Amino acid sequence: MDATVLIVEDSPSVRRLIEVSVRPLGVKVIAAEDGIRGLAMARSEAPDVILLDIGLPGIDGWEVLRELRADPETADISVIIVTAHAQPEVAAAAERRGADGFITKPFKPGHLREEIVAQMGRGAQIPRTG
Repeated sequence: MDATVLIVEDSPSVRRLIEVSVRPLGVKVIAAEDGIRGLAMARSEAPDVILLDIGLPGIDGWEVLRELRADPETADISVIIVTAHAQPEVAAAAERRGADGFITKPFKPGHLREEIVAQMGRGAQIPRTG
């Protein structure tokens, strides 16, 4: 089965940049513009990796992460926080709350792809390209 990546990001331009950065992996990319939709898509689509912003309308990324980890159906999905909050205490909070990775904006597309690949291995396969 091919891998699916869910992007949960409220900024259309950042969401598009992330999508363009992830597409070279050959994975299925789906996106949500707020925490409520992101949580619903995580439950309905069962993505392999979620790229999650913290500052979201509706419910914020911290609450999305808490709910994902509390639900047995979504608890094992890899979650990478992608945020403009670069402070060490934010990265520590992400780890403490159960995030699997932490990337600050602006990010290098190659670094984002490397982090996604590092989080794979839970049954999904990234298609070989080239």
